[in-house]
Amino acid sequence: MNILAIDRSTDTQSAAVAIDGKVHSKVFAGLDSRASDWPVRIREFLESLGKTVRDIDQVLVGQGPGSFAGIRAALAFAQGIALGNPSCSVVGMPSTYALTRDGAHTAVVGDARRDRYWVAIYDGVQAVGDFTLVGKDGLVSSVPEHYAVVTPDGARIEQLLSSVFGHHYKGSLTPLASRLLEVALVHPELARPEPLPLYLQPPVK
Repeated sequence: MNILAIDRSTDTQSAAVAIDGKVHSKVFAGLDSRASDWPVRIREFLESLGKTVRDIDQVLVGQGPGSFAGIRAALAFAQGIALGNPSCSVVGMPSTYALTRDGAHTAVVGDARRDRYWVAIYDGVQAVGDFTLVGKDGLVSSVPEHYAVVTPDGARIEQLLSSVFGHHYKGSLTPLASRLLEVALVHPELARPEPLPLYLQPPVK
């Protein structure tokens, strides 16, 4: 099975392809989340591997949380591939899985805006509960003791997390499609059909 993974939840957008179990990856640093040439970038990436979108059996999409425009564009792109190739399926996983590591206890914390923060807890690559949404005062109690804290939103909240969690804060990490794909290959049950964007805040009225 040839699986294409894409993640556009941050400014560092990426793609990866598993061909006969081997993962090939590409990072598109600095690409605007609304960039219209994404299909061209993916086509060129696949062609460099001797493949086309017609060879893709499944598209795995990082569902965020993250860039509103980027996540929606990634899902629309995946659905477009599937429409043109009925044998291709679309599945999704939270992008936070790309920040987990086997055997590690990890808390992924992100900026939900409006003075709120989302928290996802992982034992290895297994989620412990669902995403939680907390204020600044709820950050400490939302993370189990001795868990390593990382964020995909270091540019905005790194100083806060360093202050709140001290040496347990391990820095800013980028969710990459290659890691998301690696997790899905070992744990295919984590990739769910009919994926939707992970929006953790209610819409502004």
